[in-house]
Amino acid sequence: MKLNTLTKYVSAAVLAGSLGLTAVAEAATLKISHIRPQGAIIDNELKDFASKVDAATEGDVKVKIFAASALGDYTTVQERISVGAIDMAVQPAATAAERKMQISAFPYVAENWAQAKDIYGPGGAIHSAMKALYAKQDITMLAAYPVYFGGVALNRDAVSPGDPSVDKGIKVRVPGIKSFQLTSDALGYISSPIPFSEAFTAVQTGVVDGVVGSGAEGYYASFRDVTKTYVPVNTHFEVWYMIINSETLADMDAEDREALQQQALAFESKRWENAEADQAAYEQKLADNGATIVDLSNEELAAAAAKVRAEVWPKILEDVGADWGQNVLDQIAK
Repeated sequence: MKLNTLTKYVSAAVLAGSLGLTAVAEAATLKISHIRPQGAIIDNELKDFASKVDAATEGDVKVKIFAASALGDYTTVQERISVGAIDMAVQPAATAAERKMQISAFPYVAENWAQAKDIYGPGGAIHSAMKALYAKQDITMLAAYPVYFGGVALNRDAVSPGDPSVDKGIKVRVPGIKSFQLTSDALGYISSPIPFSEAFTAVQTGVVDGVVGSGAEGYYASFRDVTKTYVPVNTHFEVWYMIINSETLADMDAEDREALQQQALAFESKRWENAEADQAAYEQKLADNGATIVDLSNEELAAAAAKVRAEVWPKILEDVGADWGQNVLDQIAK
């Protein structure tokens, strides 16, 4: 073989090797956190999302799932995504970082699933507001993930569950978020802020008689063994958000970034199709596990909504900024 021919073969081999190394170097593995156990709906849907991202990017982007808050509670995870220490998550908004994020769990802004989609879905007032709030923390909101309308889970029989004017004498755990505390009080319960990690034990040992702040899916996942009664009083509409560190997203190859964003939109669209049925399924699971599901009339739900809107909304608006919050509510009203 002539020297120049050999040189060509060696050069081609070196070039091919270099290209291979470049492809490996450019491949990315994104760590994504969520708050539910392995095998939960969100866990399975994220596995499907990861598979589709892998296919859409031809293996350039891998998504590694960390279930059950393995990377930290959702407040810590949001902070770490903000600084780029964690790549992604699907989880509730952490209001400790920004009080305005309470708008996401504003009580009784939606009365049914159709209204919820208009408000929390793409182009909706709260969807847009949350996207802007995340952006200020160097976080990009890729999708909203609707979960359920909230209710009250009790380790005892309910007391006048359809009458918010009755002081029920029942102490319930609430998250350390003002909107949940005020809503619980307005519905006649005695609110007791307790960290989520301590909530099950608090109910089990009788420190509190129940829990406010979640819905049927959440109560089944974490409190089914201490839930004797479930009151679906629609306290709030629960939405989680698929978020990613903005710099991580910007540093991706343009085609891979577009593929990731498109798969996130498909993930969100699929969730809106299934969420209402999933809520009903988890209420049935609670019933199958021995819980009594209280059937509230439309009039009782309307009474709860009216009382909370009158007593709670003005106080939360003060907390998030009256002008800013009222502007969001006005957009919803339109």
